[in-house]
Amino acid sequence: MAHRWKNDLTRDDITPEALFLNRRQVMAGLAGLGLAGLSTRAEAETLKPNTWDEITSYNNYYEFGTGKGDPAANAHRLTTEPWSVTIDGLVERPGEYQFDEIMAKMTIEERIYRLRCVEAWSMVVPWNGFELADLLALAGVRSGAKYVAFETAYRPEEMPGVRFPVIDWPYREGLRLDEAMHPLTIMATGIYDRPIPNQNGAPLRVVVPWKYGFKSIKSIVRITLTDKEPPTSWNMLQPNEYGFYANVNPKVDHPRWSQASERKIGGGLFSQREPTLMFNGYEDEVAALYEDMDLTKFF
Repeated sequence: MAHRWKNDLTRDDITPEALFLNRRQVMAGLAGLGLAGLSTRAEAETLKPNTWDEITSYNNYYEFGTGKGDPAANAHRLTTEPWSVTIDGLVERPGEYQFDEIMAKMTIEERIYRLRCVEAWSMVVPWNGFELADLLALAGVRSGAKYVAFETAYRPEEMPGVRFPVIDWPYREGLRLDEAMHPLTIMATGIYDRPIPNQNGAPLRVVVPWKYGFKSIKSIVRITLTDKEPPTSWNMLQPNEYGFYANVNPKVDHPRWSQASERKIGGGLFSQREPTLMFNGYEDEVAALYEDMDLTKFF
C-alpha cells in the first residue's frame, strides 16, 4: 500500500520503553532532547530503562482512577478478550466487528511517531497497528459522512474511576473524516512489538500524531460515522481549553500555559526545553487539511 508520508524517525529516536510507559518518570524529570529526538545510538543508550514494574506503575486513564498509580493498580480488571467494536452510522456494513476478525483483515506495521501531550511534554513511540482508513473501508463509508466519532469502553464493574463524575462518561473523541482517512492516522494495537497494556488503552486505540495526545482515544468499543461534528469529552468539559481539533500548534497557547515549547522525556531533569513543531513535525503531510481554516479559532 502506498503512503503519502515520509518517516524521518528511526529506532534511535524512540523514547525508551520504560520512559514511555512510566509517567512517574515523565512528571519527575521531563526534558528536551532536540527537535528530532535522539540523534545517535550512543545518546539512546545513555537513557537507562526502568524495570517492568516501574513501566506499568504510573499512567493516566481516568476510568481506572485519577491518581497516577490508579490505572496500574486497577486496569487488570479490564477484560480485553473477547473484544468487539461496533461500527455504525453512515456505513454500508454496520455491525459488531470482533477484534480477532479485524486483525485478520488488517495489515499490521510499525509506525514510529512523535507524541506531543497538551501538557507540553513529548516523546517518540513505536506503535504497531493499521491505518484507520482500512477499517473504515471494511465497514464502507457512505456518502454524506463527514465525521468519525469514537467511544471508550464504559464498564462500571471493571472501571472504578467511572463512579466519579470527572467527565461525562463514556469517554468520547472524534475526527473529521478526512483526518480519519489520512494515512498517518492509525489504530494502534501494540507498542514495542508487544500488545498495549490495559492501562495504555488495550486492545485498540487511535493514534493521530499531529494532534495532542488526548485525541488518541483508548480501548475503543464504538466507531460512528456521522454528518455532524460529534461531542468530545475534554471539549465538553472545558471548551476554552480543549478544542475539537487539538492540532499541535506552538502559536496557540493553552489558557494556563504556553505551547511554544516542550520537554522531551529522557533528557535529564535540567535539560532545556525545545521549540514545539507545527503539527508536531507533520506539517508537510497535514497542513493542506486546514488550508482555509483560522487555526486560532478552530484550535
